Amino acid sequence: MTFKPSAASVFSFAVISIGLVVPSDAHQASTGWTYPPACCRGTDIGGDCDAIPSSDVSKGRRGFSVILRPGDHHLITRRHNFFIPYGDEIPSGDGNYHICLHPTEDNVNCFFAPPDNV
Repeated sequence: MTFKPSAASVFSFAVISIGLVVPSDAHQASTGWTYPPACCRGTDIGGDCDAIPSSDVSKGRRGFSVILRPGDHHLITRRHNFFIPYGDEIPSGDGNYHICLHPTEDNVNCFFAPPDNV
């Protein structure tokens, strides 16, 4: 059985961890917002988190549907369809959608939505 932490536990861990991480070691979005350390594995150049176009995200009855194509995220090499149930999203720090893919482009580690969509 594989353990996948809930967004709430990742967010709580991230909030606690932010004070323990040196900002220069954290991966930042292009807007300057720093991804929570629990979500991002990498540096500003090679991290697994990236902003995604809002046009890639739609809200349904049970959650967010995310369709990513090459160019939408720096790790994406082919089309992907992801479903993120409501409650698993984390409020973004800059009002944009972001996604962290780890350990491969096939796996969503964290999904961030603008606070007004959470």
